[in-house]
Amino acid sequence: MAAGAPPQGAPTVEEQEEAAGVGILLQISMLVLAFVLSHLLRRRRVYYLPEASASLLIGLIVGGLASVSNAQKSTRRWFNFREELFFLFLLPPIIFQSGFSLAPKPFFSNFGAIITFAIVGTLIASIVTGVLVYLAGLIHLVYRMPLVECMMFGALVSATDPVTVLSIFQELGTDVNLYALVFGESVLNDAMAISLYRTMASLRTNASSQNIFVVILRFLENFFGSMSTGAGAGFISALLFKYSTLGVENLYNLESCLFVLFPYFSYMLAEGFGLSGIVSILFTGIVMKRYTFSNLSEDSQRFTAALFHLLSSLAETFVFIYMGFDIAMERQSWSHIGFIFFSVIFILVARAANVFSCAFLVNMVRPPQRQISRQYQQALWYSGLRGAMAFALALQSVHDLPDGHGQTILSATISIVVLTVLLIGGSTSTMLEALHVVGDGNDGRRPSLEDQENYEGNNNAGNIELGNEEGTSTTSKFKLKLQEIQKNTPSLAALDRNYLTPFFTSQNGDSDDDEHGPTDGAPRRSNELQDLESHGLPARETG
Repeated sequence: MAAGAPPQGAPTVEEQEEAAGVGILLQISMLVLAFVLSHLLRRRRVYYLPEASASLLIGLIVGGLASVSNAQKSTRRWFNFREELFFLFLLPPIIFQSGFSLAPKPFFSNFGAIITFAIVGTLIASIVTGVLVYLAGLIHLVYRMPLVECMMFGALVSATDPVTVLSIFQELGTDVNLYALVFGESVLNDAMAISLYRTMASLRTNASSQNIFVVILRFLENFFGSMSTGAGAGFISALLFKYSTLGVENLYNLESCLFVLFPYFSYMLAEGFGLSGIVSILFTGIVMKRYTFSNLSEDSQRFTAALFHLLSSLAETFVFIYMGFDIAMERQSWSHIGFIFFSVIFILVARAANVFSCAFLVNMVRPPQRQISRQYQQALWYSGLRGAMAFALALQSVHDLPDGHGQTILSATISIVVLTVLLIGGSTSTMLEALHVVGDGNDGRRPSLEDQENYEGNNNAGNIELGNEEGTSTTSKFKLKLQEIQKNTPSLAALDRNYLTPFFTSQNGDSDDDEHGPTDGAPRRSNELQDLESHGLPARETG
């Protein structure tokens, strides 16, 4: 054999280049078809087949056609999907856009509830899922795995991705607070799920550190270390753009380039420190949207907002297409179908434990007119779809877990994603109408947008007066005490308004007031509506 010649039977360089070209053409064609189909479905208001479902079906159809033809091996080579591509180029834009698209006002107004659902709720859901899977394995109901691996599975399937539900929320016009709760929880829930998964993975590889205090310490180190890295990068970018005056000098191209580079700087910095780049880039997105974005020129604001939305849409559509394609090409381990079936049941039970227990805790400190109603709790439970983040962690588990356990987890996770997106996502509009939380049937007891503005994320003195009417029972006294503690605790909105915004942005006091609270009525109302509509959030006038 000549030196440098390919091995016998191996494809030549020309064949590899041809396969790469055909693969790129196939992927672009499926993306085009997915976007066109999604547009047609939205235009005709076909809610039972959302965008993510359409992308999944396209992947299933193309993969199914390839699997029954003689071109399966060549098609697999064309559609060569590397995990490095996913973690470095597909997942970061999706996660950054999640944090970047948060509307500050509804987020701050419901910050306490969002944190409760995202942190306490995700912890509850992870533990319940992991324990149920482990106990079912002990009685030979499902495929048996060690407890730590069951907890890893519980952590990764607790990452929700309700993009399908939220798009239907926007179309049907749901309440601002419900939208903020679902969206805010899904954003911060990803960070919690990643940190829990990494903690359990490190616990498995280092059996000598199975002390509960070491586990807690590692989790806190990973979560808050990643969060601090991301937030720090965001604050640095805010100061850079505040004092560099690139917009004043008409350097829009340089300004936009620097803005786009900072998220990846945050991601790689966290990974270099051995932390989670995904958690880091998430909080970078939140901070950059709140502080850095206002320091940009108007041209750069329009360009960067459109660019990140574009990249996120492309990446998320491709992920759903690939999941459908991968299932049809039969790369999964379907030998443990019982594990998949019961996993779906377990995550529904865990989601219920998450939502209803956290809603109970939130309602203990909220005044009666702002409590989360039973219909809203059911909508929150139903909106717990799984998506790109659960799939990403499942891919990682294939390398982290031996003996086929990771492959079983990947198969179960993909099945859960497909079932929740197709079945739950497709029936979301029917569910919302049945619960009377959208459109004209929306519950009139929910706070209007103006109520939310006046509330501003704080419990004011009126909350204590409402609490005094509850009587003198032990439960009422406990509620009153919690409300007093919350009232006397400085809120995040006040810290943001009085210190962070003036320091990190070039806004003056008037514009800051316009952002955070009503001043003279009508102008503030207009600004808030514009802020909500800029995020695609239905800001419906009430009264």
